[in-house]
Amino acid sequence: MIITTEAKAQGWRAIAVFTGGSEALLYVGRSSTQVRGGYAEAFNELLESDEQEQITTIKLQQWQGAPDAGKWQDKSELRLPNKAKQTARMAA
Repeated sequence: MIITTEAKAQGWRAIAVFTGGSEALLYVGRSSTQVRGGYAEAFNELLESDEQEQITTIKLQQWQGAPDAGKWQDKSELRLPNKAKQTARMAA
Protein backbone atom coordinates (compact mmCIF):
# COMPACT_ATOMS: atom_id res chain seq x y z
CA MET A 1 0.00 0.00 0.00
CA ILE A 2 1.38 3.37 -1.03
CA ILE A 3 0.27 6.50 0.76
CA THR A 4 1.15 9.79 -0.86
CA THR A 5 0.93 13.00 1.07
CA GLU A 6 1.75 16.52 0.08
CA ALA A 7 4.63 18.39 1.64
CA LYS A 8 2.26 21.29 2.23
CA ALA A 9 -1.52 21.10 2.20
CA GLN A 10 -3.58 22.87 -0.45
CA GLY A 11 -5.34 25.11 2.06
CA TRP A 12 -7.08 27.66 -0.19
CA ARG A 13 -9.71 27.41 -2.90
CA ALA A 14 -12.03 29.42 -5.15
CA ILE A 15 -15.67 28.34 -5.30
CA ALA A 16 -18.13 29.59 -7.93
CA VAL A 17 -21.69 30.08 -6.69
CA PHE A 18 -24.52 29.77 -9.23
CA THR A 19 -27.85 31.65 -9.16
CA GLY A 20 -29.67 28.58 -7.80
CA GLY A 21 -27.21 28.25 -4.91
CA SER A 22 -25.23 25.30 -6.24
CA GLU A 23 -21.44 25.55 -6.17
CA ALA A 24 -18.51 24.48 -8.34
CA LEU A 25 -14.85 24.18 -7.41
CA LEU A 26 -12.74 26.44 -9.63
CA TYR A 27 -9.22 26.38 -8.22
CA VAL A 28 -7.22 24.94 -5.31
CA GLY A 29 -3.87 26.26 -4.13
CA ARG A 30 -1.40 26.57 -1.27
CA SER A 31 -1.92 30.28 -0.69
CA SER A 32 -4.52 32.95 -1.25
CA THR A 33 -2.10 34.65 -3.64
CA GLN A 34 -1.83 31.50 -5.74
CA VAL A 35 -5.62 31.11 -5.89
CA ARG A 36 -6.15 34.80 -6.73
CA GLY A 37 -3.61 34.44 -9.54
CA GLY A 38 -5.18 31.36 -11.11
CA TYR A 39 -8.92 31.37 -10.58
CA ALA A 40 -9.76 33.65 -13.53
CA GLU A 41 -8.04 31.36 -16.03
CA ALA A 42 -9.79 28.34 -14.47
CA PHE A 43 -13.12 30.21 -14.69
CA ASN A 44 -12.68 30.69 -18.44
CA GLU A 45 -11.35 27.17 -19.10
CA LEU A 46 -13.73 25.12 -16.97
CA LEU A 47 -17.06 26.88 -17.46
CA GLU A 48 -19.06 27.30 -20.66
CA SER A 49 -20.27 30.84 -21.44
CA ASP A 50 -23.84 30.06 -20.36
CA GLU A 51 -22.53 28.69 -17.04
CA GLN A 52 -20.35 31.78 -16.55
CA GLU A 53 -23.42 34.00 -16.88
CA GLN A 54 -25.13 32.10 -14.04
CA ILE A 55 -22.32 32.73 -11.53
CA THR A 56 -23.34 35.23 -8.85
CA THR A 57 -20.17 35.22 -6.73
CA ILE A 58 -16.82 33.53 -6.39
CA LYS A 59 -15.81 32.78 -2.81
CA LEU A 60 -12.23 32.57 -1.56
CA GLN A 61 -12.09 29.94 1.18
CA GLN A 62 -9.40 28.67 3.56
CA TRP A 63 -9.24 25.26 5.24
CA GLN A 64 -9.49 25.56 9.02
CA GLY A 65 -8.55 22.67 11.29
CA ALA A 66 -6.78 19.36 11.00
CA PRO A 67 -6.56 17.67 7.58
CA ASP A 68 -9.13 15.06 8.59
CA ALA A 69 -11.30 17.19 10.88
CA GLY A 70 -11.82 20.70 9.65
CA LYS A 71 -13.99 22.83 7.40
CA TRP A 72 -13.74 25.43 4.67
CA GLN A 73 -14.18 28.98 5.93
CA ASP A 74 -15.17 31.90 3.69
CA LYS A 75 -12.51 34.63 3.63
CA SER A 76 -13.62 37.01 0.89
CA GLU A 77 -15.31 37.33 -2.49
CA LEU A 78 -13.28 37.38 -5.67
CA ARG A 79 -14.12 39.49 -8.72
CA LEU A 80 -16.06 37.80 -11.51
CA PRO A 81 -13.65 37.71 -14.49
CA ASN A 82 -16.25 38.32 -17.23
CA LYS A 83 -17.99 41.13 -15.37
CA ALA A 84 -14.72 43.07 -15.27
CA LYS A 85 -14.25 42.60 -19.03
CA GLN A 86 -17.84 43.65 -19.76
CA THR A 87 -17.48 46.79 -17.64
CA ALA A 88 -14.28 47.72 -19.45
CA ARG A 89 -15.96 47.24 -22.86
CA MET A 90 -18.94 49.40 -21.85
CA ALA A 91 -16.65 52.21 -20.68
CA ALA A 92 -14.74 52.25 -23.97
